[in-house]
Amino acid sequence: MPTTRISGVVEGDILVNKQEVLRKIVERLASELDLYLRAARTAAAEATDEQSKAENKYDTRGLEASYLARGQSRQAAEIESAVVLFRGLAGKVFNEAAPVDVGALIERKGRRARAFYFMGPKAGGTEVEHEGEEITVITAASPLGSQLMGRKGGDRVKMPSG
Repeated sequence: MPTTRISGVVEGDILVNKQEVLRKIVERLASELDLYLRAARTAAAEATDEQSKAENKYDTRGLEASYLARGQSRQAAEIESAVVLFRGLAGKVFNEAAPVDVGALIERKGRRARAFYFMGPKAGGTEVEHEGEEITVITAASPLGSQLMGRKGGDRVKMPSG
């Protein structure tokens, strides 16, 4: 397993305005929420449409559309919950000596590259660009997030492969 060094929580570095990063994350999630809500409405309308009525016992178009609508509605609820949690993150300031926790903006330097992460309460995998750098939201439940939680700037971390 390769090791990497946490350069630290970069709130005084190139990523000065964490509130702007949070705004971009919320904006991205709100956009996804809108997409899922529209898709759920479309699937629900299809499920109840007269043309989706089963013609025989093997015709499952309406049932499949209702399952799809339910799944999209659940996903929309998850994203909506994430939006609320991200909006509620206070402007807690981290520095090199502070342990990584939810709300931290982290720079990870490897041998060949560096990466930026935002430790979020949910919505792991969400990506935003800020000041020319890509920032990926990770959570404590992810392999990388669990490795970083509680670490401080300068700590070495064994990175999960893949």
